[in-house]
Amino acid sequence: MSEGVGEGVDEAGWGIEPGDEMAPMIEVVGGVIKFHREAAGMSAVDFGEAMGYGEDMIRKIERGVRIPRLEFLYQADEVLDASGAIKALRVHTDKARYPKKVRELAQLEARAVESAWYRNHNIHGLLQTPEYAKALFETRQPALSPDVVARETDARMARKVIFERDPAPTLGFVQEQVTLERPIGGKMVLRRQLEHLLEAAQLRNVTFQVMPTDREDHAGMDGLIDVLKFQDGTAVGRSDGAFNGRPVSTPRDLRILELRYSMIRAQALTPRESRAFIEQLLGRL
Repeated sequence: MSEGVGEGVDEAGWGIEPGDEMAPMIEVVGGVIKFHREAAGMSAVDFGEAMGYGEDMIRKIERGVRIPRLEFLYQADEVLDASGAIKALRVHTDKARYPKKVRELAQLEARAVESAWYRNHNIHGLLQTPEYAKALFETRQPALSPDVVARETDARMARKVIFERDPAPTLGFVQEQVTLERPIGGKMVLRRQLEHLLEAAQLRNVTFQVMPTDREDHAGMDGLIDVLKFQDGTAVGRSDGAFNGRPVSTPRDLRILELRYSMIRAQALTPRESRAFIEQLLGRL
């Protein structure tokens, strides 16, 4: 998941946000690592050398200031001969690795059996490559620190486990043409992104469509649309230009979003035409 991210950042882990409710648990994780280090008779310096990190990073992880990456936990378990005790800590770090604002979204996506998304400024996060996501975060203003960019990118990539679910959820995406043409990160990053889109668009549970720029009638002028439906029959939706951008869950409000999304799908290229369009874009890069 860390491919192409974190350049210039110590890859041992991420900083935890002030006030994060996961902070006490991350302190426990650090304490467990420290316990096994001391039980193994290793100093922080020796442990850092064995792990490939400096003493300062080891101390930060043990104090709960840094959230250790999965790779760090697995390596530490082997170095300290912890018999799986440190690996088991991933149940806590997996949740904490999402920035606070992303956790609820990830939980909703994990529950949804059917999802529909329309995007008009950039490619949907679930369809992004690590390189594209990193480049996109680097466009933010005010500028994000390299550490924040790395953590945000990893969190976005972690959400892609939705494609591994069994049974697979039904996923629908509609992307504005411009989102496929804007070279976020440069032409090589865009090429790999378009190739990735083609791979995703051919999955049996995925419907991918492109909204051409020359469409005169357009039901998506109010901005992005999200609709997620759950096994129990409930749903939640959101749109930038409706309901003040807040999430909605009443049948009446959801019908409005579903109507807009249905019209957008009807006005967009078909899935087959959309794949052909991406292939044409690739041919011009």
